[in-house]
Amino acid sequence: MSRPVPDVRNQGESPGSHGPGEFPELGCYGLAGHATDPQALLDEARTAEHLGLGTLFLSERFNTKEAFALAGAAGAVTTGLRICTAATNHNTRHPLVTAAGAVTLHRLTRGRYSLGLGRGFDALFDVIGLPRITSAQLRDAVDIYRRLWRGETVLGHDGPAGKYPLLQLDPSYDENIPVTLTAIGPATLRLAGEIADSVVLHTFFTDDTTARAVHTIRTAAATAGRDPAALRIWSVLAVVDESQGELARLRKLVGRLGTYLQGYGDILVRVNGWEQRVLDDFRAHPLVTGAGGALDAVASPETLTAVEDLLPEEWLAASATGTATHCAARIADQFRAGVDGVILHGNTPAELNPVLTAWQEYRRNEESAGPADRFPEK
Repeated sequence: MSRPVPDVRNQGESPGSHGPGEFPELGCYGLAGHATDPQALLDEARTAEHLGLGTLFLSERFNTKEAFALAGAAGAVTTGLRICTAATNHNTRHPLVTAAGAVTLHRLTRGRYSLGLGRGFDALFDVIGLPRITSAQLRDAVDIYRRLWRGETVLGHDGPAGKYPLLQLDPSYDENIPVTLTAIGPATLRLAGEIADSVVLHTFFTDDTTARAVHTIRTAAATAGRDPAALRIWSVLAVVDESQGELARLRKLVGRLGTYLQGYGDILVRVNGWEQRVLDDFRAHPLVTGAGGALDAVASPETLTAVEDLLPEEWLAASATGTATHCAARIADQFRAGVDGVILHGNTPAELNPVLTAWQEYRRNEESAGPADRFPEK
């Protein structure tokens, strides 16, 4: 189901200082990439809100990017910006800890927080001694959280998420905390439609893949007796406009896609309908086998230039590059594929300013082309 570009009225702010809530349909990640200084998030969150972005997403890494600590920090220095973990994993914390953390963040932000969950990485879980995540576990864990948020006492639970004799937060609780699910493959997309309040797709989805994912999610929601239109679906668009320079393009597009292909390329290739042989050849190339780590973190500009020659143009085209105006048009393509929001991936909020200005102008032009209700905001 194609969705038009949202109609979000300009609030009269000059470019570079967009009004509060100017872009509720757009989001970005905090501490994008291999950031190691969590204090930088404080300025990023303030800047994201100042620029009018709607949501700040926080991925988790087991180093200096612990999701709940970051969400608390971002929530404390903002007043209107939505905060979403996208994603943490249910199997890394006891359900009471996760449920209590979500309530704390929900109240700290006055309802701006969403608990985002994902499947994580099987290979990592194997190494650190955690069970691999299944759909049944996710469904069970989300049900436990919601029961606890409603003030229920969970007695004698024995399900896919674990055995728990007694779980309780507070009988007086009646918290409505949105749950976000990150999803790539069809099984997780269907699960998201069945249980989630919002869904985050993955970087380097083609437009056709995005449209199919939206259809899968909303169909699953309808089959489960839910309102398909009530789910908020976010695409994740890698954005590097030309003002950032060639090195940024190499690292943020070539390096990032190469890193994904290193880690979990099989599922990304499969959902996009790309050739497995190309992935196999890529992984076997000496530039990749000898990289010594994630390409976007360790590869030199010369190596990234050579790596680009290993990747089909259509694979890298699942992104937004070139002029800020062209990037704005690529954002519009995401909405036409049926999503409700677009996460501009791989940038600090400040780096997104040229693209936001171009998107602001793009929306004005779209609004002037026809009736305002052509572009309803979800």
